[in-house]
Amino acid sequence: MLDVAILISGHGSNLQSLIEACAAEDFPARIVGVISNNPEAYGLERARAANIPTSVVNHRDFDDREAFDEAIDQQLRSFKAKFICLAGFMRILDSRFVTRWRDRILNIHPSLLPAFKGLHTQERALEAGVRFTGCTVHIVRPEMDEGPIILQAALAVDPEDDADNLSAKVLKLEHVIYPEALKLMAQGRVSISGNRAVIDGARYPEQGIISPVPTS
Repeated sequence: MLDVAILISGHGSNLQSLIEACAAEDFPARIVGVISNNPEAYGLERARAANIPTSVVNHRDFDDREAFDEAIDQQLRSFKAKFICLAGFMRILDSRFVTRWRDRILNIHPSLLPAFKGLHTQERALEAGVRFTGCTVHIVRPEMDEGPIILQAALAVDPEDDADNLSAKVLKLEHVIYPEALKLMAQGRVSISGNRAVIDGARYPEQGIISPVPTS
């Protein structure tokens, strides 16, 4: 059983998908704690409703990122976490923190990486006129939105889509593939070679793309 801590900053819908997945008796991971840098994050209520320990490490209470990251690390160790999932965590982790937890941090990003790193992904996708967009679960590296890709899910962009409804469609895909990616990691089925993740015995295409995923 893999002991996982979830880092959040906001509403926590991806956290909820992980909570529900981990509640299954045969799921190979369990959530040992939820940490938020935002004391008002609704995701904290989701965790409490599921009887999961929570902690607030407010970045505003620290003079620099190094001190903040150290406090996060201490709280993770207090929870006895062995793995981290970033679920809408809106702080960039220092390279020393990422190195300390190398290959033990997952993130989900609302684009088909390496396209559209950073914020406002769907606005930028629409401006670029892409025909497909989606989301990516990847191992975290010090560089923003970099690292070995575990899973991706894609959907076609409708000519009538705007940024809001496209974001909502992509979010549904995120709720599908994030628990699946965590399951693969917890089962020990993912090996990392350089900047590439290889899934042992996967039913997915080699590049890890599920397309299409139902959004209804």
